[in-house]
Amino acid sequence: MATSGHVVVDVGPDEQAPAPVPYVLSFTDLCYSVNKGRGGLMGCLPSTGKKTLLDGISCEAREGEILAVMGASGSGKSTLVDALAGRITQASLGGHVTLNGEPLHGRRLSAISAYVTQDDLLYPMLTVRETLLFAAEMRLSRAHSSAKKRERVEALIDQLGLSRAADTVIGDHDHRGVSGGERRRVSIGTDIIHDPILLFLDEPTSGLDSSSALMLVQVLCNIARSGSVVVMTIHQPSARILGILGSVLLLSRGRTVYSGPPAGLKPYFSAFVGTPIPEDENPAEFALDTIRELERQPDGAAPLADFSDRCHRLLDGITTDKQVRTMPLELAVAESVSRGKLVASSGTAMSAAAFANPLPLEVWVLAKRAFTNTRRMRKVFGVRLGAVMVTGFLLATIFWRLDDTPKGVQERLGFFAIGISSIFFVCADALPVFVQERHIYLRETAHNAYRTASFVSFPPLVVLTLAFVVTTYFAVGLAGGGEPFIFFALVVLASLWASSGFATFVSAVVPHVTVGYTVAVANLAYFLLLSGFIINRDRIPSYWIWFHYMSLIKYPYQAALQNEFGDASRCFARGAEMFDGTPIAGMAEATKMAVLDAISTAGGTNMTASTCVLTGADVLAKSAVTDLGKWSCLLVTAMFGFLFRALFYVVLRAGSKNKRK
Repeated sequence: MATSGHVVVDVGPDEQAPAPVPYVLSFTDLCYSVNKGRGGLMGCLPSTGKKTLLDGISCEAREGEILAVMGASGSGKSTLVDALAGRITQASLGGHVTLNGEPLHGRRLSAISAYVTQDDLLYPMLTVRETLLFAAEMRLSRAHSSAKKRERVEALIDQLGLSRAADTVIGDHDHRGVSGGERRRVSIGTDIIHDPILLFLDEPTSGLDSSSALMLVQVLCNIARSGSVVVMTIHQPSARILGILGSVLLLSRGRTVYSGPPAGLKPYFSAFVGTPIPEDENPAEFALDTIRELERQPDGAAPLADFSDRCHRLLDGITTDKQVRTMPLELAVAESVSRGKLVASSGTAMSAAAFANPLPLEVWVLAKRAFTNTRRMRKVFGVRLGAVMVTGFLLATIFWRLDDTPKGVQERLGFFAIGISSIFFVCADALPVFVQERHIYLRETAHNAYRTASFVSFPPLVVLTLAFVVTTYFAVGLAGGGEPFIFFALVVLASLWASSGFATFVSAVVPHVTVGYTVAVANLAYFLLLSGFIINRDRIPSYWIWFHYMSLIKYPYQAALQNEFGDASRCFARGAEMFDGTPIAGMAEATKMAVLDAISTAGGTNMTASTCVLTGADVLAKSAVTDLGKWSCLLVTAMFGFLFRALFYVVLRAGSKNKRK
């Protein structure tokens, strides 16, 4: 029955369903410590000791039920789930984690598990169905047909209670979308699209109201009943949520203070405190309040942890048959796959490849998803397109119909320098988008959704290129002909490609938007300063010449100049025009001709008013932009785009291993 507008998921038994494949996730004596902090003298001295986050934690979780890890802040809940999910390096973690008695780590763990973080990192302008469809295309292999993938998505939408919101966009602070509870369920759906055997969640109910939190836990219970082991952290569950949990693990400062069914909380804590717990009291709240009171004491919750150890030793002595019959993990996974679980691309998950799909298909799916999201974010794209067109309009009207004179040459140099550099500055406004996509990348690659090299951001570069080129090229009066026009368009496109790559790289190094803007704009200013426009290459001090060759603006600027002035038959100064910009320019025309005759006599040449004294080759030589050809400059510019994207991947892989040390 539906209440308060929410869909209630049936969590009752299914009499017709076959017996589930047995899975037992066991962890024994898990221990994990970190350095308390750096020592004195700004970290030059050794650390001040170790802080224990997990201290001998042991428990079991089974398929068909939810194991809820509870405790106050700092108790070690998230650390424990990270340890179980393989997000702590094996060298740092003590103890054992097994599934059906077999060690669980590395590729084996990634293939059959999913980890859901607290943050709902989704593309805002995709619908719920599109979000899950793209996840299916990435996580499910080509062995599954498109119809099979759509069938899986529709089943998951129904399982998550998202049928009424299936065609609603996710939304963000600027666009109305799904509710907070629905967003959380979509986030879970993207991680369980491949129907994992193990599902780990870090406080999935955080930030939700009581009805949404109950709905979410009911969904998780339904997922567990489908044959998965579900382990989640939860801060303080309501009585209704507590009633549908399978088992509870209570922690305090890294130690176990209770492990067992929710129904055992009342008698357990009644026995510890020596008084009955009131019938109307939420056992979870009473337990957490008791733990907080103990943690204020000098010994902390150590008496309660010791009491838990005594109770477990007593139960171990009484219980003679508490082992659950399981089958070898390889056979269990094969049986799950035969029953319809999609944890593997072919065969079993144990033999599956690290990634479900080949690299080209991953690139295509990711590019298609980014394009769909960008196409609907009209405001963001409109701002970028507007900035490009306004810049182009200003440049076109300022440098309108430049003539072939020495002044026209200087104005062309200014147009190319300002035009090319403005393209780079315009792309800096994409930093917030790249920062958002960076976090999505980290979440999706944590469990091998796709390769690092497949991640692409799709800025609509071709549209921006055409907008700038069409606005400026003919209005300024640049070199005529189809080939120069096409080459100039390629220069602008390569510049946009390189600048967006630079913004992508900055988003990885400096993942804070405000600081990222500062870093990007400052570096672009340095690139312009040493591009060869403000000061020629042959005038740059030797100790700064290295930066000249690192300048992103140097190469497209040089390519544009060679494209404009590469025609040897084009003349930019004839006869007396050579005196423009000198004191002789203000003299009478007869005086100029007399000076020109004197130069002819002294040089032994015949210089007349129509003699060409400044060709395009002279302009290029004077500007010192002849060290590389125009096609080489275009190639270098494009390669910068690839280089910065490669550095982006390297930085993320080196700095974001999705694991604690």
